[in-house]
This record gives sequence, C-alpha cells and structure tokens, in this order.
Amino acid sequence: MTNTERSQRTTELMTRYGTDIKRFCLLQLRDASQAEDAAQDVFIKAWRALSTFRGDSSEKTWLLHIAANTCRDYQRTGWFRFMDRRVTPEDMERAAAFEFPDDSLSKAITALPFLLRQAVTLRYFEELSIREMTQVLGISEATAKRRIRKANALLRQSLKEWYEDEEE
Repeated sequence: MTNTERSQRTTELMTRYGTDIKRFCLLQLRDASQAEDAAQDVFIKAWRALSTFRGDSSEKTWLLHIAANTCRDYQRTGWFRFMDRRVTPEDMERAAAFEFPDDSLSKAITALPFLLRQAVTLRYFEELSIREMTQVLGISEATAKRRIRKANALLRQSLKEWYEDEEE
C-alpha cells in the first residue's frame, strides 16, 4: 500500500469514525484538549499500522483498541497527573452528538472509576457488543460483563432521581 493510498484510507476512517474516537478519548481522559491530541495520535498510529490491519475485527473496533491504548499511555505520563481533567457537561454533550435532559448523566458517567467509565463508553456510547469490547480492551467476556453490571449499578444509584417518576 502506497503512502497516498494509506493517506486516503486514513482520511476515510477519520471522516467515518473521528467523532466516535474523539468522544471515547474525551470520556477517558476528561480533558478536551488532551482528547483532541489523543484522537490525532490514534489516527497517526492507524495510518502507520494500516497495512497490518487484517480485518479480524471491524475498523471501529480496531481504532477503539488503538484509542484505548493511547489514552492509557496518556494517563501514565507524569504531566497527566497534574492536569485539570474536569469535563464539563457541555463537553460531554458536544462529544456525544446528542443532548441530555440535564447534566446528571454526564456527571454520573465522569464520576465513575476509569475502568467502569471505559466500559460504559464502549458499550453505550460506541454501541459495541460485549465481544467487541473484549477485543478493544483485551479482557475476558466475564470481566467486560462484570464491569458493565457494576457501572450500571453505580449509575442507577447516582441517577435514582431520574427514575422516581417512572416508579409511581
């Protein structure tokens, strides 16, 4: 594959999945500028590795796997520990490409521990199956299901006022 072909293919991937990758990075890193940098790094890495993509998973799953590793690398840096990583509800809504009735959901999701936030992002925002989640994160299905259950329980608890009207 020539550099021109790789560049064209990467441009297609960016057009199709750029918003998803940026949203995923924002939810993981909780910093809009870091998320943009990470998303750019994801596509640079994808460009470099495009000729090795075998198609064992979907393109989106492959890119999310790169994004998960990139975000993990960002979090390991000393600089990351000293950054103000608060994501505002407006950042979440803009990244998610839809609006919430209020900011309760975005606050609850960003308050989750990293591994649970990662699972929720992949499952509900990126709409990946459990199997695809295991490919992205390199974990077992049981672990993926356990993280989703735990995150759902924590979200249900923190968002119980959302459901008060439905119980009557």
